[in-house]
Amino acid sequence: MTKQCFGTSHVPLSPAVRAGDFVYVSGQVPVGADGKVVNGGIAEQTKQVLENIKSVLALAGCTMEDVVKTHVYVQDARDFGGFNAVYAGYFPKDPPARTTAEARLMIDIKVEIEAIAYKPL
Repeated sequence: MTKQCFGTSHVPLSPAVRAGDFVYVSGQVPVGADGKVVNGGIAEQTKQVLENIKSVLALAGCTMEDVVKTHVYVQDARDFGGFNAVYAGYFPKDPPARTTAEARLMIDIKVEIEAIAYKPL
């Protein structure tokens, strides 16, 4: 099996790595194209994170429909309803398996999501 990395980062990680038929997307945070955390609450930040995941998946030739598992970290469990409302719009049919946890995040953000996609070569 070969490993292929996609994208670049200013920290020591690959935004996505293909290993066989799976693509592993590193935790994405609500940072816009300008490199700054987006303004707003859980809804705005969740939307930005999911858009970032879409972009990284595209580098590996995948779409959101190829996502089979996500790991979600929310800074405050009370934001779960707002997060879930946005998240559901990105996975309207056959949503992936998901783990959601409340966690203190590395920067001042409300949500971080990592994903695993399955797309045979």
